[in-house]
Amino acid sequence: MATRRILLLAAPAVLAAGRAWAQPITLRLHHFLPPVANAHRHFLAPWAEQVSQQSEERLSIRIFPSMQLGGAPPQLYDQARDGVADIVWTLPGYTPGRFPRTEVIELPFVAHRRAAVNARAVQTLLTEGAIAADYPDTHILGAWAHDAGVVHARRPVTRLEDLSGLRLRFPTRQAGEALRALGAAPIGMPVPQVPEALAQGAIDGAVVPWEVVPAIRLQELTSHHAQFATSPTFYSASMLLVMNRARYEGLPADLRAVLDANSGQAVAALAGRAWDAQSAAVEAMVRDRTGNSVVELDATEAARWAERTAPVIEAWVAAMAAQGVDGAGLLDRARALVARHGEGVA
Repeated sequence: MATRRILLLAAPAVLAAGRAWAQPITLRLHHFLPPVANAHRHFLAPWAEQVSQQSEERLSIRIFPSMQLGGAPPQLYDQARDGVADIVWTLPGYTPGRFPRTEVIELPFVAHRRAAVNARAVQTLLTEGAIAADYPDTHILGAWAHDAGVVHARRPVTRLEDLSGLRLRFPTRQAGEALRALGAAPIGMPVPQVPEALAQGAIDGAVVPWEVVPAIRLQELTSHHAQFATSPTFYSASMLLVMNRARYEGLPADLRAVLDANSGQAVAALAGRAWDAQSAAVEAMVRDRTGNSVVELDATEAARWAERTAPVIEAWVAAMAAQGVDGAGLLDRARALVARHGEGVA
């Protein structure tokens, strides 16, 4: 009996020692942009470092940028689902129509011009279950949407009519439909393909947020930039940090807790701050260091674009209804969240 009592008293110390000497676990995070990209430097790398520090170095995240694990950007979600990578950063819009509920934030003139607002709104939609059915086979660490998308082109865009025939790269199905409704010639492709497409004359420009501009040299390949000065803005694209479900569930409970503490609104907040800060820095760089023109489209022009793209929203609501989803209700909820989180935000 005495021996058994000694063993029981010693058990916590043995477990603690075992934990201290446990083999560190490394997770592979895969994404599509180069390591110099703002998203890598100011979002993914700090997030990975934070997880490592909070786990006392027992959980590390090794980042593989530029599709180093193989495949193409539209395959990233499936790579997380199938375990090719443990975690991926991806855009649902890279696989058009696959994640229809999430498209609600990508509809024209629904999102705010600030990423921090959109990030909180999208993550809330996920947490509440409004868009969770889009992702039944993975573990979503975080969901958000970037700040206002900017039209970067080789010719000026100062009004709706200037879009006529303009071949613009679009990131999501709904942004493509909106551009088509505005008279442009939308061309879909992942953002890493934009520089080559511009160099070859396959497109006249691209619709992307400011923060990604230096990574794809848009300030060199285009000379005109048009953005809306008001909210809601023309478009935003949703983004995800996705983890293989079995890999997540197979982690020790305390390491899952570390990931949980750095998931959900924590991820959304980090992403929102990163996108807003870097977009502001890039816009300032383009204004100060290039001869490019940056045009602010006012509320009157925004109203014209919104009126022309209203049928895109109507078509999405009808398509959702055909799938048995209350798209109108989801749209109302998304708009309400954007309005609530955007109150007082310029």
